[in-house]
Amino acid sequence: MSAYVLLEDGARFDGEACGADAVAVGEVVFTTGMSGYQESMTDPSFAGQLITFTYPHIGNYGVSERAMESERVWSRAAIMREAGNREDAPEAERGWLDWLIDCGVPAITGVDTRSLVRHIRQAGAMKGGVFPGAMGEDDARALMDAEPSMVGRDLAREVTPERATTHGHGGDVRVHAIDTGIKGSIVRHLTSRGAEVTLHPCTVSAEELLATDADAFFLANGPGDPAALDHVVATTRALVGKKPVWGICLGHQLLCRAVGLETYKLPFGHHGGNHPVKDLTTGTIEITSQNHGFAVRAPDGSGRVAADEPVRWSTDFGEAALSHINLYDRTVEGLQLLDVPGGTVQYHPEAGPGPHDSLYLFDRFLDQVREGK
Repeated sequence: MSAYVLLEDGARFDGEACGADAVAVGEVVFTTGMSGYQESMTDPSFAGQLITFTYPHIGNYGVSERAMESERVWSRAAIMREAGNREDAPEAERGWLDWLIDCGVPAITGVDTRSLVRHIRQAGAMKGGVFPGAMGEDDARALMDAEPSMVGRDLAREVTPERATTHGHGGDVRVHAIDTGIKGSIVRHLTSRGAEVTLHPCTVSAEELLATDADAFFLANGPGDPAALDHVVATTRALVGKKPVWGICLGHQLLCRAVGLETYKLPFGHHGGNHPVKDLTTGTIEITSQNHGFAVRAPDGSGRVAADEPVRWSTDFGEAALSHINLYDRTVEGLQLLDVPGGTVQYHPEAGPGPHDSLYLFDRFLDQVREGK
C-alpha cells in the first residue's frame, strides 16, 4: 500500500507502507548509523520522534532479544530507503518488518531518504508524520498540528519506570541513577565493571536519594527538552557537592542546568555513530555515538567553542572546564566540575549502537568514585 511522509512545512516524500497499519506523528529526525536499527528504535531517547535511517538497507540481519535497549519500541515510526525482512541471518530471531508489525509500529520504505535528510539539514528538524496514501493531506496536517512541540516538552515522565530496581547486586560501588530513559547497555557496562546500580523514577526526591547508600549519582540519557525538567534539575542541584554526580546525554544537560548553565535546541540534532569528539584530557579523538536534540551553551553564551582547549565556565558550584568538544560543529560535548566531584559527556559511551571508542569513560567514572570512597 502507498504511504507518505509529510512535514509541517509541506514537504512530502512518497513510499510504501511496510509496518503496522497505523499513523505516526512526532518530530522527524535522522540517524546516520549503518547498523543498530533495533537498538535505535528501542532507545527511550527517541520517544516522540520518527527515525529516518540514512543507511539505505535496513533490516538485513533481522532482530533479536539481545539488541533490545529497553522493554519496548519508543520511536514512533521507521522511515527507510529500502527495508528488508530477513530472519535467516546469524542470531536473527525475527524479521525486522514482522517485528515492527508485532510492536504496532508504522514504517515506510521506498522513500528518497537522501532528499528527506537534506531537507531536514537545511530547514531543521520539525514535526511530521507517516500516513497511508489514502489519507488526505488536510487530515494528516490536523494530526500534526495537534502534536506538541519538542521544545518545552517533558518526555522523561513518559519513559521513566514506576518503581526503583537494583541491578548487579553486591558490587563494590553503589551507583544510584535518576532514570529519565536509561538504555540497557549503560546498566550492563556499569554492572560489568563491579557497580551495583539502582534505577529510580525521575520523580524521586533529593531527600530520598541522599538517604540511600549511594557512593555516586548518575544522570541518564533520555528524550525531550532539558529546560522542561525543572523537577529533575532541582533534585540534581541538591545532590551536587554531596557525592560525585556523572551525567551522559540528557543527564549532561540536566547537570549543567543544575549548576546554572543554559541549554538550547540544535537545528537538527546529533543522531548516529560517526561524530568525532576530542577528549581534551588526553588529546584523543574518538568516533562517538550520539542521540540528542539539545546542547549546552558555551561559556561566552554562544552555541560553539572555537578553541580545542579546556575553556571554563563560572557555575553556582565553582569552576567547570570543557572536557570534550564536537569536531563537526564545535558544540560542547562534556565538562568537568572542578570544585565539587562531577562531570558529564554529551554522547553515548555505551555504544548501543555505535563505536566502542568511549567505553573507557565508564572505567574513568568508577575509578574516580572508588578513589573517593
